[in-house]
Amino acid sequence: MQLHRLRLLNFRQHADTEIVFGPGITAIIGPNGSGKTTLLEAIAWAFYGNPAARGSRDTLRWNRAPARSSVRVEVDFALGAHEFQVVRGLYNAELYQDRFDAPHVRTQQEVSARVERLLGMTRDEFFSTYFTGQKELAVMAAMGPTDRARFLSRVLGYEKLRLAQERLREARSGLRGELAGLERGLADPEELEREWKQAEQRVAEAKDAVGTAMEAKTQAATELDREGPAWTRMVQLRESALALDGERRVAERDVTEARREFQRLDKELAQALSARSKLEELREDLNAVAPLREELERLEQEARDAGRRRSLTGQLSEIGEQADRIRERLAQMSEVGVAVDHAKAALEAARRDLQGAERAEEVARTTWVRDKQDAQTKRLNLRDQYLDHQRHRQSVVAAGADGECPICKRPLGEVYREVLDTLDRQLEEIEVRGKYFKQRVEQLNELPPEVQEAEARTTEASQRVERAVQELARCEDRVRESRETEVELRRLETRKVETEREVAALPHAYDVARHDEVREKLRSLEPTVQLAAELNVRATHAEHLVAEAEAAERTLSEREATVKDLEAAIASLGFSEEAYVGARQRYEAAEAALRDVELQLASLQGDQRAAEAALESAERRLREREERAARVDQIKGELKLHDELDRALHDLRLELNATMRPELAERASELLSDLTDGRYHELDLDEQYQLLVVEDGQAKPVISGGEEDLTHLVLRLAISQMVAERAGQPLSLLVLDEIFGSLDEHRRHNVVQLLRNLADRFPQVIVITHIESVREGVDRVLRVDLDENRGTAVVVDDLGPAGGGHVAA
Repeated sequence: MQLHRLRLLNFRQHADTEIVFGPGITAIIGPNGSGKTTLLEAIAWAFYGNPAARGSRDTLRWNRAPARSSVRVEVDFALGAHEFQVVRGLYNAELYQDRFDAPHVRTQQEVSARVERLLGMTRDEFFSTYFTGQKELAVMAAMGPTDRARFLSRVLGYEKLRLAQERLREARSGLRGELAGLERGLADPEELEREWKQAEQRVAEAKDAVGTAMEAKTQAATELDREGPAWTRMVQLRESALALDGERRVAERDVTEARREFQRLDKELAQALSARSKLEELREDLNAVAPLREELERLEQEARDAGRRRSLTGQLSEIGEQADRIRERLAQMSEVGVAVDHAKAALEAARRDLQGAERAEEVARTTWVRDKQDAQTKRLNLRDQYLDHQRHRQSVVAAGADGECPICKRPLGEVYREVLDTLDRQLEEIEVRGKYFKQRVEQLNELPPEVQEAEARTTEASQRVERAVQELARCEDRVRESRETEVELRRLETRKVETEREVAALPHAYDVARHDEVREKLRSLEPTVQLAAELNVRATHAEHLVAEAEAAERTLSEREATVKDLEAAIASLGFSEEAYVGARQRYEAAEAALRDVELQLASLQGDQRAAEAALESAERRLREREERAARVDQIKGELKLHDELDRALHDLRLELNATMRPELAERASELLSDLTDGRYHELDLDEQYQLLVVEDGQAKPVISGGEEDLTHLVLRLAISQMVAERAGQPLSLLVLDEIFGSLDEHRRHNVVQLLRNLADRFPQVIVITHIESVREGVDRVLRVDLDENRGTAVVVDDLGPAGGGHVAA
C-alpha cells in the first residue's frame, strides 16, 4: 500500500490541510503539540472509523470551527493494481475505487469492513504493521519476558490461537454443563414402564364406558324421532289456528272502523244540508258586501291623496322660507369681491414690509457679529504679543547686561536698562489695549439694542403678513360660500316648481263622513261574511259526502262477511290447547333424556381423551429418556474431541512461539548490521525473550539506552515485515513516529541511511520527529507549526533554500 493524498477538514488542530505524498522518505517535522501525529490518526480514522481515534467522536471537530460545520478526512492510496479513495465524516463514509464517480461502498460500517478486507488486516494489525512509535519501543523495553512474548504473539497474529482456545474452552464448559443437566434429568426406566402400563389400562376401561353410553344415546334418539313428527304437526296446527285468529281480530277491528267511518259521514252529510239552507238565508246581506268594499277602496285612495296634498303644501311653505333666507344672505355677500381685492393688496404690502424688516435685521446682525469677531481676534493677538514680550523680557533679564540681545545677537552693555524700559512700556500698552478689547468682547456678548429693535420690527411685520393671509382666506371662503348659496337657491326654486305641479295633479274632494260610514258597515257585516264562508265550505261537500257514505256502507258489509268466514275456518281446524300441551310434554321428556345421555357420553369421552393423553405422555417420556441418553453419549464424545483440540492448540502455540524467535532474530540481525555499520552482525532472542547482541561470537545484553532503542527498532521493523507477509500484502509503507529521541547524531544518520538502503522493501517511508537535523538525509520535508492566533495547524512543504509553500492551513 502507498499513500497518494491526505486531506483534513476541521479535524483536531487542522482546519483545512491537504498533503500529496510521493515515494521515498518524507519527514514531518514540527514541535510537540503542533498536529504531526494527528495526520497519522486521521489516516487510521478514515480507514477504521471511531475505534482508531483518540477520545470520543465529539472531540474530533476543530475547536474553532463554526457550528454544524462538517468534519471530513480524505485519503487516496494505491493497493496492488487499483487506486482507492476513502472519505469519512462524523456520521457518513464513502469508498471510491479507480476514480469512479459513484462510491463503491457508502456506510460507516461497510467502509471499515471493506478496507479491512482490502488490507487483509484488522485495526490492531494495521497499527502493528505500518506504524512504529517511540512510546511503543519504550513499552517493549519495559515489558517482562511473559508480557514481551504475549506482545509478540499478538502483533504477529498468534493471539488468534489463544482466542480460539478460549472459545474452545467456553464451548467445552457449556457441553459439561449440558451433560450434567441431562444426567440429572434422566428418569428411572422401570418407573416410566409402570406408568405406561397403568395408562394403557385406563384407556381400555374408558373405551368400554364410551361404548355403553353410545348405545343409550341411540335408544334416546329413536324415542325422540318418534315423538318429533307428532309434535311438529301439533305446532304447525297451532300456528295455523293462531294465524287465523289474528286475522279474525284484525277483521273485527276493520268492521269497527268501517262502522265508525259510516256514522261520521252520515253526520257530516246532515250538517252540509243544514249549512246549505242557512246560506240561502244570508244571501241578501252578502250581496251588499262587494259594492261596499269597492267604495271603501276608493275612499281610502282619496284619503291618501288628501294627506299627500297637505304634506306637499307644508313643503312649499318651508321651501319659500328657505329661499327668502338665502336671498337675504346673498344680498349681504354682494361686496365680497371687493373685499378679496383689498385683502390681496394688504397681503402684498405686508410681505414687502416683512422683506424690508428682514434685510434691516440681517444688516444689523451681520454688523454685530463682525464687530464681536474682530474684538475677539484682536484680544487673542494682544494676548499672544503680551506673552512673546514677557518671554523676551525674561530672557533679557536672565542674560543680564553682559548678555546678547535675543534679536540682534549683539551684547547689550549700556542699553540693557533702556531695553528693559522699552519692553515694560510695550507690555503696559498691550495690557491696556487687552483690557479694552476684553470689555468690548463682554459688551458684544449681549445682543445690541439696534439688533433687538430690528428683530422686533421683523416679528411685527411677520404677524401682519399672517393676519393678512388669514383675512384673504376668510374673504375667499365667503366667495366660495356665496357661489354655493346661489346653487342652493336655484335647487330650491326647481323643487318648488315640481312640488306645485304635483299638488295641482292631486284631487280636491274627499268625504270623511262617508268614509267612516262605509268602514263601519263593513265591520258590522264581517261576522256574517265569516259564517257564510264556513257554511259554504260545508255545503260544497254535500255531493261528495253522499258518494262516500254509500261506499262506507258497502265496505262495512264486506268486512262483516270476512269475520264470519274466518270464524268458520278456525272451527274447521279442530285445534285444542289440551292436546297441544300433552304433545309438548312428551316431546320435551324425550329431548331431555337424549340430552342427559349426550352429557354423560361427553364426560366419558373426556375421560377417554385424558387417558389417551396420559398414555401418550408416558410414551413421550420414554422416547425423551432414550433421546437424552443418546445425547449424553454424544456429548461425552464431543468432550473428548474438545479436550484433544485444546491440547493440540496449546502445542501449536508453543511450536509457533518456538519458531518465531529464530525468524525474528534473523530478520532483525540483517537490519541491525546495516544500522550499526557492521559493528553488530547478529541479534538473538533467548527463551525469556531478552534481546542479546552477539559480538565476537559472544551474546551479551544491550547496555546503553541508544543501543537498546536501536535493537527494539530493528525488532519492530522485522515484526512489521512478518505481519505484512502473513497478511498477503507487501510492506511498501512504513510510518515511524518519534523514534530518534534517544539516538545520537551518528545513529540518527545511520537510521535514515538504513531506511534509504531498504527502499526496495519500504518504497514509501514517513518519519515524524521534532529533530531538525533529520532533514538532511530525507527526500522531502513537511514542516508542521501551530498558528496560535488562528488556533490551527499550518503545514509547509519545506523545499530548502529555494523557498517553500503552504501545503495547508
